[in-house]
Amino acid sequence: MYGKDLTDSGVQSGKIVQVLGGRKPEGLIYELFLDEKGEKISKSKGNGLTIEEWLTYGSEESLGFYIFPNPKSAKQLHIGVIPRAVDDYWQFRGNIPAQEVDKQLGNPVWHLLRVRDGSGAQPPLGAGDTLPVTFGLLLNLVGVLGATATHQQVWSYLGNYIHDADPDDHPDLFRLVEKALAYNRDFVAPTLVKRAPAANEAAALRELDAQLASVDPAMSAEDLQTIVYEVGKNEAHGFENLRDWFKALYETLLGSAQGPRMGSFIALYGVANSRQLIAEALAR
Repeated sequence: MYGKDLTDSGVQSGKIVQVLGGRKPEGLIYELFLDEKGEKISKSKGNGLTIEEWLTYGSEESLGFYIFPNPKSAKQLHIGVIPRAVDDYWQFRGNIPAQEVDKQLGNPVWHLLRVRDGSGAQPPLGAGDTLPVTFGLLLNLVGVLGATATHQQVWSYLGNYIHDADPDDHPDLFRLVEKALAYNRDFVAPTLVKRAPAANEAAALRELDAQLASVDPAMSAEDLQTIVYEVGKNEAHGFENLRDWFKALYETLLGSAQGPRMGSFIALYGVANSRQLIAEALAR
């Protein structure tokens, strides 16, 4: 196995083996990693991402998941790919039990779990495990709490979303909370800027606040999402599509151009706290 930049060396090595009477090895050429600009990672430029850096902000399993599949396809390797890799890993892991054997063999996590398990069990130990919240949702929560957020604060909010939320019962989630705190502190918090809503956005936020004022604080994330949808679909607010409505929510409430399913976020952060975010946005 060798990188694309060593293709010529691989070819010449095969020829040397044949001259010596040996069998030319079956080589696997893998594409090089690229930075966030799509440029080749270079030691001299320092535009790469080290294993240590990945493990500071993401899990070991997510790193294995990211580099394992499609070695012949170039991949970008930078801080921004970590959250998606973490969530994709857990999605693929949760899918294993429902997959046919041929689909399991095509699932990168099946192979990663087999290596870690070592027992030969089918499916491998840990297949089907899921997280009660996504890493992306964790990052949105921590982003609202700020750069000085603590484990204790995060778990107090997780109690809104997880019955009897206890770090001892969710060791994988406990570790990801630590990663989310670090990622937010170093990369997210410095970039968050909450803007004031436009007139039509403010009207929609006031309607959303009025709707939330009358709901059960324990309302499900799906039902909360329905409320958010209905407000955005109100033609009086002038949104051309729901994407514009959600973008307004992300930019005014979270300070980011992208965000989570708002129903899930409201359920996690709490209805009362979410209404406070709306009040702060309307006061700008």
